[in-house]
Amino acid sequence: MNDSITHYRNGKIFTAADDGWAESMVVEDHKLRFVGETVYAEILAPDAEVIDLEGAVVLPGFVDAHTHLVMMGFALQKLDLRDATDLADIQSSIKQFAESNPDAPRLLGRSWLFSALDGGHPTREMIDAVVPDRPVYLDANDVHSVWVNTAALRELGIDADTPDPIGGRIARDPVTGEATGMLYETAMMLYVWPKLAELASDEDRDAALALAFRHYLEDGVTGAVDMALGADELASLERALDAGDGTLPLRVAAHWLMTREDNEADNVRQVHDVIELHGRVQGPWLRIAGIKIIIDGVIDSCTAAMKEPYSDGTNAEPIWDLESLIPVVTAADAAGLQIAMHAIGDEASEIGLTALEYAIATNGDIPRRHRMEHLESITRDNVERLARLGIIASMQPVHADPAIQENWQAMLGDYRVNRAYPWPEFTEAGAVLALGSDAPTAPHPPLPNMFIATTRRSAIDPSLAPNLPGYALPLADALAHATRDAAYSCRWEDVTGQLVRGKAADFVVLKQDPFTEGVDSLLTTEIAMTVVAGSVRYNATRAKKTEAQHTETR
Repeated sequence: MNDSITHYRNGKIFTAADDGWAESMVVEDHKLRFVGETVYAEILAPDAEVIDLEGAVVLPGFVDAHTHLVMMGFALQKLDLRDATDLADIQSSIKQFAESNPDAPRLLGRSWLFSALDGGHPTREMIDAVVPDRPVYLDANDVHSVWVNTAALRELGIDADTPDPIGGRIARDPVTGEATGMLYETAMMLYVWPKLAELASDEDRDAALALAFRHYLEDGVTGAVDMALGADELASLERALDAGDGTLPLRVAAHWLMTREDNEADNVRQVHDVIELHGRVQGPWLRIAGIKIIIDGVIDSCTAAMKEPYSDGTNAEPIWDLESLIPVVTAADAAGLQIAMHAIGDEASEIGLTALEYAIATNGDIPRRHRMEHLESITRDNVERLARLGIIASMQPVHADPAIQENWQAMLGDYRVNRAYPWPEFTEAGAVLALGSDAPTAPHPPLPNMFIATTRRSAIDPSLAPNLPGYALPLADALAHATRDAAYSCRWEDVTGQLVRGKAADFVVLKQDPFTEGVDSLLTTEIAMTVVAGSVRYNATRAKKTEAQHTETR
């Protein structure tokens, strides 16, 4: 950490505060001592080390309001199938990956799209055709289901007699009852995740976390809200904290993932476990903020709970119904925990809001800051209700990328697609909108995410037509939602999220100016520097020199 005084001058500093812009910042003791005009900065700190920004745009460090750090690090090492266009393409990619990794005991992939199967259903035989001898696990793009081969089902011990867990489903042959290769929602969480966690070492998890940190710093992220923390992930974060002498590469707030049990006592017991963790883990770099409840699934696999059926006439029950949810939400609210609820379907958000409304009425006027995650399909009445209850809308523009919307729209197939991801409705109603990525369900870099937010166009294929451009956000608003409001979403508003006096010196320097060069430049703009608590954690120039030196050595 650097205790010297540094004057960053000659910049275009977007403060995400009421004063809007500044040209100089003075950093001392890891905080911003001054933000404003250069002439006053020079008077205040005449002997400071000077860094000339040369007119570069400076933003508050991005706070990813919804991510999964260790999972993201592991995902970065998996076979990426997002660009596969059909089954043959998927199979070819798997085969090449298997040939390139002949000694791997199992093969892991991610990000395949249901639309690539052109309406077909994934089966184990499709993977067996190219890899019959090793377990293969392929996370869907939304990471709410996993496609596996026969060897993986055997490794998991799943057969015709394996029961469906509460809130999940094992796809089965209608005649024999045998598993066909798809595991949905809690079937994935309760069968696949523990098996892969058991097979991974602490060293594997620590390496995955370090990889996630490195990628985030390279992309301008200085804080993250981890939305599915468990014992393994917490242990990895605490090891990183110890290795960093009480600091992490970036700030982390976390929500403990609740599992849906079949009785109230076991559900509420989990809340009391988190209350203890919340009291113990409350540092400036790592803190347990509260709990995460996954009320429903996702629209792509028709597991999100909807008020009206999907286009094929089916619907999905919530993972947490209102009866099971109310005792947990009421106990967590009374204890001062933040409650984050995954609610994608319009029925799920109604269930979650009803539970929160009950808890607020029961527990009275106490400090609280609850949030709902995703909100991809929600009624107008519930947008207003959410704002009235003071619930934060935590959303991810990258999920609205038109390149991945074909199946999403087909599964609804009616008027509901015309109100998809209605970000401005929340702010117009008076709610706080916090933007994140939900990595690894989607790419983590914030600048392409901001491109989607401000255009409703695709960062994957910008030539595609925008999806509902009337829901696009102005650039300054989108940036504020991804910095100031994302910090607010985890009670960091007194720490970070804005470039104002007294807050942490968490900021990012861009190589291009999207305000003058246009929002399309967000797809090509590089990060010049990422600073966390006054310390330069990423410098593009230095990184390129190091890479060149390594190349020469090789």
